[in-house]
Amino acid sequence: MSKAAAQNARRVFTGVDTSGAVPIEYRFSHARNGNRHLVVVFANFTAPGEYGWSNGVLDKVRSNILWVRDLFDGANTYYLCKGMDFSLEQSVAGLISRVMNALSLSPDEVTMFGSSKGGSAALFFGLKYGFRNIVASVPQFLIGTYVKEGIPGAAQVMMGEVTEQNVRTLDSVLPDLVRSGANHAANIYMITSPQDEQYKRQVEPFLGLFQGRENFNFVYNDSSLITDHGKVTLRNLPTIMGLLNLLVDGITPRFGMIRNGFEQPERDTSAIDAYLTQTSQVRADDSFPKPVVLTPGPEERVPANTVRFTGTAQGAVRVSFWQDGKYQGASPVAADGTWVWERTSPWPMGRHVVRLFGADANNYQTERTEVVFTAVEHASEPLPEYVPAPPPPPRPAQPLALSVTAPAAHQQVQGPAVGFAGYAPGAVRVDFQEGGVTLGTCEVRADGSWVWESGWAWNEGDHFVEAIAVDAVGNASPWTAVPFTSVNGYSVPAQQGNYFNSRY
Repeated sequence: MSKAAAQNARRVFTGVDTSGAVPIEYRFSHARNGNRHLVVVFANFTAPGEYGWSNGVLDKVRSNILWVRDLFDGANTYYLCKGMDFSLEQSVAGLISRVMNALSLSPDEVTMFGSSKGGSAALFFGLKYGFRNIVASVPQFLIGTYVKEGIPGAAQVMMGEVTEQNVRTLDSVLPDLVRSGANHAANIYMITSPQDEQYKRQVEPFLGLFQGRENFNFVYNDSSLITDHGKVTLRNLPTIMGLLNLLVDGITPRFGMIRNGFEQPERDTSAIDAYLTQTSQVRADDSFPKPVVLTPGPEERVPANTVRFTGTAQGAVRVSFWQDGKYQGASPVAADGTWVWERTSPWPMGRHVVRLFGADANNYQTERTEVVFTAVEHASEPLPEYVPAPPPPPRPAQPLALSVTAPAAHQQVQGPAVGFAGYAPGAVRVDFQEGGVTLGTCEVRADGSWVWESGWAWNEGDHFVEAIAVDAVGNASPWTAVPFTSVNGYSVPAQQGNYFNSRY
């Protein structure tokens, strides 16, 4: 990075807001010179790290910036739902609200911004939650159809079961919101192009819904240099950056006089600083210690093709390795806390500074550990006086234990729905099968508990389900039998009642 680029780069904080039903990961950067505005950025598909516009392109935007990550169960969700459960949307809205309040801002001082999938999210959250400014580049309106036909991973996570009813429900979310007249006074800037292959189906049929909105602005780029969906936003990048800074300054492209500026260089940032600390993705406390490196030792000289990192990382499921801000690799952490990592290619000759951190199942991170070593050509070169202690002998991994608390063995369960629950300390998931046929899987919570519902109606009669717990590195518990009887159509005596429903 050049000296000038380094001076222009913004300091970025990372965090996880767990106040809502779904943990939401975010990045945040303070405004320059205390600017009194917030730009919320939603990610497009294939955004690096699932954070949109986070590659430095927004460095010169003068406002506070909140990037919201769209990665849940390994896929994108349009920030809306998982398995048609819209508590995800409410958790995202809660994050935005808490950041806005920590900055002492009102919805009139906030801009929603995104392109493609992020443009759809900017329209949805801007209209539904009453934010003043919305900048949406090449959005999709028929969200259910789009993910079903083109993004099957997103469709599976968003809908759970991909049915025509669920597709229609997601297709109606954005058009119905616009049609309702929500947030009628919002300043909306929609950017699109007839050269976008999605325009005819995903945008043009819905433009009429914005009739009567005096502050609806339509940027229609008919450039022959635009050849596909992805090029529309890139071609309009200078317009978008200029527009964002105008909105940040309180200027909307319309006739009339308006006050702008709103700088407060000496403003009190204690509220937002406290929020960033409380929700920080990095846990700087003794409850989640940073990794301990056993080899290589400090300033050790190691043959370039035999550099082997070993150590411990208590509470982590993986250790991530970085050099000069670039990702180098990762290693899973064994049940006893030990890990081993080697790079697939030899290290360049010379001195290296590697930083590493541990991450748990919820993607919280430890503080960074720094390792300094020198890669040399021959193993016979002299070593420094320091000789690292040999790593302790590996302890045998504790066997995983799986217990099922519901249904009880041979219990009569009031159907047709059946819920399963239990404990599997140390595991990350529990898998289910019946008669050799895979039924499904569920995640294990941090406290070792788990809950699974199949989502279908069970046939009346006897069932013999088997369950197995699996940890982060693939170790598995013995199979546990879950025999029960599904009873449909009449009440079960209280002493034989559905334990799952009574407890959960």
